[in-house]
Amino acid sequence: MIEVKNLTFSYGKDKQVLHGLDFTVEDGEIFGFLGPNGSGKSTTQKILTGILKGHGGKVSLFGKDIATAHTQDFFQKTGVLFEFPYLYSNLNAVDNLKYFSSFYPTEQLRDIEELLEVLEFKRDFLRKPVSSYSKGMRQRVSMARVLISNPKLLFLDEPTSGLDPSGAVLFRKIIEEERRKGTTVFLTTHNMLDADLLCDRVAFVTNGNIAALDTPKKLKEKNSRRRVKICYLYQDKREEKTIEAPELEAGIPFPHDEIISIHSEEPTLEDMFIQYTGRGLS
Repeated sequence: MIEVKNLTFSYGKDKQVLHGLDFTVEDGEIFGFLGPNGSGKSTTQKILTGILKGHGGKVSLFGKDIATAHTQDFFQKTGVLFEFPYLYSNLNAVDNLKYFSSFYPTEQLRDIEELLEVLEFKRDFLRKPVSSYSKGMRQRVSMARVLISNPKLLFLDEPTSGLDPSGAVLFRKIIEEERRKGTTVFLTTHNMLDADLLCDRVAFVTNGNIAALDTPKKLKEKNSRRRVKICYLYQDKREEKTIEAPELEAGIPFPHDEIISIHSEEPTLEDMFIQYTGRGLS
């Protein structure tokens, strides 16, 4: 679906921001592109979506070189969710979606009100202007704008931004449903929970380079200390011990009356990001 080889980009002579990126995104994959502000992830996404020109290296989408890929057909197969809602604030949700729908073939479109219902948009606000919406409601309409055309390739920038926990769970379910339909998703986010739960693979980007690229599970397993913390009761006292995981193969290696919990000391995805890049995500 996406193939990138030796991608470079500069803002002027002395400001190179991408230093030869190499990665691929397979059909039907959710690919996380993660990095702190200024790392080059937004620049990369702008190149892939046709907003920025003048890059070096080779980039292809849908099997075509990017120089010829950005045609009307390309844009009709692609959906882009920007970090900030791209909506007309004086129009209501339905009229916004009717307007954006006009750019696509009728047979490609989803029903507007059915899609808003899936996104749990409040019906009381269907005919009210976007200017009266909360950030979470605007995000729902923005996601509807992206999905209305049944795209084959989705670029999602901070999709759960502005949503409460239940809204974030809903959006993750919707993104997973798109993947089940065969949609490819290129996800940029600061939210490590979203990346861990959704992504088949993630790339950690810093200073215009890819510091690591693998599945979230493998990245954490590679750097696990392979220890477990056991909380237990013994002689009416609550105790905790940390042991090496292989010690459990022969059973709990110490006296106890009741095991309360066993937790692995596996690092989080954010721990891995900081380890590989030396920087946090803010």
